[in-house]
Amino acid sequence: MMDILAQEATLTNTFTDTVEEIVEVKNLVVHNDDVNTFDWVIESLVEICRHTEEQAEQLTLIVHFKGKAIVKEGYYETLHPLKTGLTDRGISATIE
Repeated sequence: MMDILAQEATLTNTFTDTVEEIVEVKNLVVHNDDVNTFDWVIESLVEICRHTEEQAEQLTLIVHFKGKAIVKEGYYETLHPLKTGLTDRGISATIE
């Protein structure tokens, strides 16, 4: 009987941690690299994150000079497809 209670507690904690991760506001962060061109990153931010050309240019400069920049804020479930789109293009991106 104790094993069942321990398993239930583990499942509850896992579920709670997962729900908190999904509903907590996160940041989509793009990291600097020596591979991608400014134009490629700008184009990707416009197409994937729906930024204006000017926003994308400014963010790309911040990434270049600061090493990283928050390019979008939102819930994990919204940011994850954007992150995947950027990383599929070879751009280093994380959700933090």
